[in-house]
Amino acid sequence: MNPEHPSADLQMVPIDRIRVLNPRDRNVQVFEEIVGNIKALGLKKPVTVTPRTDAAGGPYFLLICGEGRLKAFRSLGETEIPAMVVHVGDEDAFIMSLAENIARRQGRPLELLAGIELLKNQGYDRKTIAQKTALSQEYVNGILQLLENGEERLLVAVERGRIPLNAALVIAGAGTNDRDVQAAMQEAYETGQLRGSQLLQARRIVERRRTWGRSMARNAPRKETNVTSASLIRTYQQEVERQRLMVKKAELVQQRLLFVTEALRQLLADEDFTNLLRAEGLDSLPKYLGDRVWPLGRAA
Repeated sequence: MNPEHPSADLQMVPIDRIRVLNPRDRNVQVFEEIVGNIKALGLKKPVTVTPRTDAAGGPYFLLICGEGRLKAFRSLGETEIPAMVVHVGDEDAFIMSLAENIARRQGRPLELLAGIELLKNQGYDRKTIAQKTALSQEYVNGILQLLENGEERLLVAVERGRIPLNAALVIAGAGTNDRDVQAAMQEAYETGQLRGSQLLQARRIVERRRTWGRSMARNAPRKETNVTSASLIRTYQQEVERQRLMVKKAELVQQRLLFVTEALRQLLADEDFTNLLRAEGLDSLPKYLGDRVWPLGRAA
């Protein structure tokens, strides 16, 4: 039998004999929608299970995919559910379950990504993992590299499409030094890996990564640190440096604003230029900008 394409039989399977192989937490609203659809239209797609025998010789089934449908049937008081019964080993069953979750992209990202790591721990090489999960080998290589470094925040951002994998790898490669991270983001921007909204997302993720750490467990207990005079001085110096940079940025913005204001004032003093603008219906300015160009009011 080819484990990639096992034969299957459609059967009515007792719900109380099904055990979930790869359980996942579910969004309450999504689950209620599943229940409502099944109640109104019936089950459109059967679940998939594989038969097993317990220590006492009793038969049961491992659920490969369809946990939401199974729970919905149970909540509706049903005792049986239509199921495709396939005969596969434990590892193939797990891979089928993982591949289903990855294909649907409805699982929690860390669960899906941890599944990839589990396949690696079970001895599968990266090429095989890519083939079994229908992901590219480059993607699997990058995900495993981030997993090995504990970069949960970057992993979730990649899986949800907020930043590209290559940019996440560049940021992770910079470690935790702020200067190196900022240089890595600059490199990603200059090479076109981070653009527009993705650059803003990356900045937010980097800030959270610096504040809360690489892990998503924000409420995880932290090591207690003793407050010393050296640590207070270091914190003070960091705050002074942060405020110094803010002042420098503010001065730069002010200089640019003054330049733009003066340039507009000179352009609008040119009668030929203003006649051209008037002919095109462009001779007015927003009040905020107009007040800066003509602080004492525009001459008649």
